[in-house]
Amino acid sequence: MKAIVTGGAGFIGSHLVDLLLKVNVNVTVLDNFSTGRPENLDHVREQIKLVECDLSVKGDWIQHFDNADWVFHLAALADIVPSIQQPEAYFRANVDGTFNVLQAAKAAEVKRFIYIASSSCYGIPDKYPTPENAEIRPQYPYALAKRMGEELVMHWAQVYNFPALSLRFFNVYGPRSRTSGTYGAVFGVFLGQKLAGKPYTVVGDGKQTRDFTYVTDIAQAILASAKSDRIGQIYNVGSGATVSVNRLVELLGGERVHIPKRPGEPDSTFADISKIQSDLGWEPQVPIEEGVAEILKHIEYWRDAPVWSPDSIAEATEDWFRYLS
Repeated sequence: MKAIVTGGAGFIGSHLVDLLLKVNVNVTVLDNFSTGRPENLDHVREQIKLVECDLSVKGDWIQHFDNADWVFHLAALADIVPSIQQPEAYFRANVDGTFNVLQAAKAAEVKRFIYIASSSCYGIPDKYPTPENAEIRPQYPYALAKRMGEELVMHWAQVYNFPALSLRFFNVYGPRSRTSGTYGAVFGVFLGQKLAGKPYTVVGDGKQTRDFTYVTDIAQAILASAKSDRIGQIYNVGSGATVSVNRLVELLGGERVHIPKRPGEPDSTFADISKIQSDLGWEPQVPIEEGVAEILKHIEYWRDAPVWSPDSIAEATEDWFRYLS
């Protein structure tokens, strides 16, 4: 078996690469290293083919799709604030890039195409846990661009009977999550603060809950989707539970300060995962207590992460409040 993993040097992508190698799949990684880190693949560098390229522009990278069986499209720009500031870059990466990868995979007649979508497409949903048929309400350009990519993939499945599935991830955490870049995911922020001995910056009252799913569970869900024979389906991927930010602080240990609640953010993210459980037989395995304990074993990975303070967060999220209020 030969697999293409776009964005394979990233957080989730590198864990997927690990899993594919364990099940004896030949792996080619395509990445431009805008957010991914080559060192995430250092431990498997001799076992894979690693290609640096820009998927938003057609190029020689397309030749690597020859004889590919599976394509996993994880490459994307993430984060809310930069998507507000640079919507064109997000469109190019997340929409044009998806179109180009989709066309390359279709021409190569791959057996499976797995698109990694985002639960941000739901915006602030009416129902919890949130099912796949909930209304789509993107709140910012990142969410919109990821949804547009998903629409492309689902349309190709409908029109061309292209063997594609889409997985909507909720809040993924674990070793190798991003350590730099624009203020974003709570785990990276908190781990940097913990290493620096600074208080955790808790948004609002901290009672908001998130569906935190450990990254190895996520990789298993991706593999299960590749092994299935379903076409044109969308699946939520979550933990089956929610955890408050206050509970996360308790598990990490340390002091906290509170910063203003942000517009456009839901009070809860909570995936209805009954569809993927019944269709693909996938079940999350790692409870939050076990996952946090494991991530703390690797905390030195975040040694060079930015250390955010209430003032630097206010500055970094200024456009967030300006445009989404």
